Amino acid sequence: MFETRNSDIRAVLERDPAARSQWEVRFLYSGYKAVRSHRRAHWFLEHGHPFIARWISQRSRHKTGIEIHPGAQIGKGLFIDHGMGVVIGETTIIGDNCTIYQNVTLGGTGKDTGKRHPTLGNNVLVGSGAKVLGPFKVGDNARIAAGAVVLSEIPPNSTAVGVPARVVKVNGIRSETLDQIHISDPVAQALCKLQYRIEELEKQIQELKSKE
Repeated sequence: MFETRNSDIRAVLERDPAARSQWEVRFLYSGYKAVRSHRRAHWFLEHGHPFIARWISQRSRHKTGIEIHPGAQIGKGLFIDHGMGVVIGETTIIGDNCTIYQNVTLGGTGKDTGKRHPTLGNNVLVGSGAKVLGPFKVGDNARIAAGAVVLSEIPPNSTAVGVPARVVKVNGIRSETLDQIHISDPVAQALCKLQYRIEELEKQIQELKSKE
């Protein structure tokens, strides 16, 4: 438990340039506090004390604005940045070293039973305001852009953008950046090139017409 707690603190220090010390993270970071409370709540749930587990999670929700069901399974090194409005459902599974921004929902669609919420692999980034809804897998090193609504599986090393989200590859390479806005999109780049080519051809046509 202490190793996991230390990895949670390191995750904040490594990924948030505003974090100045581990003491600041321990006492002032709502995301860290919510994850720490969840680990206690999850322990009580696993040991047959569901009421205490829910009491801890609801108390944390009121203090931090982050709602994590005690049943969710969270790996080490989760960084919830800002965090207000984050909702993580009961059957959610989150891998190691993931990053989640404010107003993210890892939820269900209301039509599934049993496993109702998503599974995030390792090193996944979920941008602010994104909604990931349903019992599917988001692969390792995937990135979900801010405001995206994801309703189906995301392959590893990919980026999901838009509403509903579409998948674009990032050259199969893990992205180390936490930039939620400037996301590589080969489809958009190809369209821009086509648009530029069309404009050039139209100019040539106009020049030919003017010479007639």
